[in-house]
Amino acid sequence: MFSLPWQFAVPDILFSEELAEHHGHLLQLGLVSKTMSGELIAEAYNLRQNHAKTSVNDLLALTLAKHEHCQLLTGDKALRKVAQELRVEVHGTIWLVDQMIQYEKITVEAARVSFLRMRNSGSRLPWIEVEKVFRRRNVRSFQEA
Repeated sequence: MFSLPWQFAVPDILFSEELAEHHGHLLQLGLVSKTMSGELIAEAYNLRQNHAKTSVNDLLALTLAKHEHCQLLTGDKALRKVAQELRVEVHGTIWLVDQMIQYEKITVEAARVSFLRMRNSGSRLPWIEVEKVFRRRNVRSFQEA
């Protein structure tokens, strides 16, 4: 994913609280940890007042995306809803895998295997949308062996 033509960034607070311990290597791969101003942190906390289902760290990521005029990558349904309300373009796992296929970072077969693993591990992706990724490329279903 870090070889795609975009920069991926997270608020430094989110990185230290949720990623650093088990995924600290992501910084070496290209993930950028960004420090947020007090104003942006306050904005995220203000959003929390009206969006209790969304974590503060998720709202920090949304606030960062909004102020940097960039896309938000999330699989969280509640966060996606808030992002849409704030007119922040939002994408998830299916889009990301589709982009990696399009930019030839992974093969269709690698995507198929990945989606099967996700499904078999209990992921709740909208599987009809996953199927569309393969149909657009006129290849067999991701579920076919």
